[in-house]
Amino acid sequence: MQRVTVNAWQIGLVFKNEEYVRMITTGTYWFWKGEQVYKYDITQPFAAPTDLRLLLENEELKSVLDVVEVGDGQLVLRFENGLLKQVLTTGIYAFWKSILKNRFVRVNIGETDIPEEVDRNLFQHPLLVPYLRSLSVEPYEKAALFMDGRVVKILTGGTYYWWKNSSSIALVRIDTRVQQLEINGQEILTRDKAALRLNAWVQYAVENIERAVLANKAYDQQLYVALQLALREYVGGFTLDELLEKKEELAAAVKERVETIAAGLGVSLMSFGVRDIILPGEVRAIMNQVLVAEKKAQANSILRREETAQTRSLLNTARLMEDNAILWKMKEMEYVERIAEKISSISIQGNGALLDQLKGIFSKG
Repeated sequence: MQRVTVNAWQIGLVFKNEEYVRMITTGTYWFWKGEQVYKYDITQPFAAPTDLRLLLENEELKSVLDVVEVGDGQLVLRFENGLLKQVLTTGIYAFWKSILKNRFVRVNIGETDIPEEVDRNLFQHPLLVPYLRSLSVEPYEKAALFMDGRVVKILTGGTYYWWKNSSSIALVRIDTRVQQLEINGQEILTRDKAALRLNAWVQYAVENIERAVLANKAYDQQLYVALQLALREYVGGFTLDELLEKKEELAAAVKERVETIAAGLGVSLMSFGVRDIILPGEVRAIMNQVLVAEKKAQANSILRREETAQTRSLLNTARLMEDNAILWKMKEMEYVERIAEKISSISIQGNGALLDQLKGIFSKG
């Protein structure tokens, strides 16, 4: 005979000739040769020594077990005293009923979305991660969620989780921040056949992701072409001189023409501007000549005004000196002084009359 002791945290299963006979609990037992006892820790999952389904036909044994059967396309999350302890896949499982309280959450992973009863805080749990897939959307993005090739919903910023299954999942992301598109090197003919090269820019933001992604392909390229054509249409309607006069209106006119098209693309135009209007070399040379001529004409006009003012001043001075002998004499002295500043020495040749004339000049009169 053999002696077997079953402790308080254990349960024993007695087999005879490989057939289940009975269950024993806490105590000491004696068994004949040919009988075999399997002892189990009731705080651990039950690992059946033979086919579990056969053992569960015994109602006594079945009553002390929590039995869970997991079908295809399912998972069962086993919580022990509120903590996730195991993720059960397809099969049949048994757990001892004990002071450890088991709770089971059954989920259908054939449905891609994760039910609310699964705590989001568990999505990073090492036991659950192998069964999940995740995609992130930046705070400044919106994304169209495609499942099996069709759009399901529009996602905003955040991290999203789905069950791993046969369904395909893809995101088409759109940056919703204000973006700038450069429209450079546009060679356009004016109405009078002057060839210009324009550099422009536009700032825009995507407001309707359904239109931008689902209803249109390459919305940014379409926006570029629309702006390009609007520029050509506007510039081609004016002569070069008219265009240069209306250049302040150019940006507003083009923006207004394209706004309706942009709305159809799901885009809102924030601002549009023309950075450069580059003229051909020949036209630039002619315009430079015109500019130089205009500046020369302005300079000549200023000189003529100054000469007129000087003449008027001299005339006024002459009138004053005509009526005032002292003022006349002072003016003579001023000119003599200026002449003297230029002379280093004086050699006088002549008779006494010349000396008398010089004396007369320096006399008070």
